[in-house]
Amino acid sequence: MRKQLLTLLFLFPSALFAQKMEKYCEMVAIGKLFSHKVNITVDFGEEKGFFKDTRLRDDEGSVVKFNTVVDALNYMGTQGWKMINAFPMSTNGENVYHYYFKKEYDASELLPQPQQDKK
Repeated sequence: MRKQLLTLLFLFPSALFAQKMEKYCEMVAIGKLFSHKVNITVDFGEEKGFFKDTRLRDDEGSVVKFNTVVDALNYMGTQGWKMINAFPMSTNGENVYHYYFKKEYDASELLPQPQQDKK
């Protein structure tokens, strides 16, 4: 039994130290005036300035555009986010929909990576 346990620890040492962590985000959907399309903003908990654009961007930095809220929800699902809560709020007679998501990471993925010197 001891040999089997030692063999497992030798083959899979990372399993001992793997720690799962969760990150959360909020997606806000606001309908566009005179359109069926929606404006989507996502808050990942980062510092925002007054003029900072919080629209969702792809890997190339282009704004991701959505036709409907379901389109945005499907996109978040493809990125590994799981919806945990959703609710509407009425603001100035306009419905604003809030969606909360979580995503699970290994702790090593969230740790800051060491900076390499640029020469």
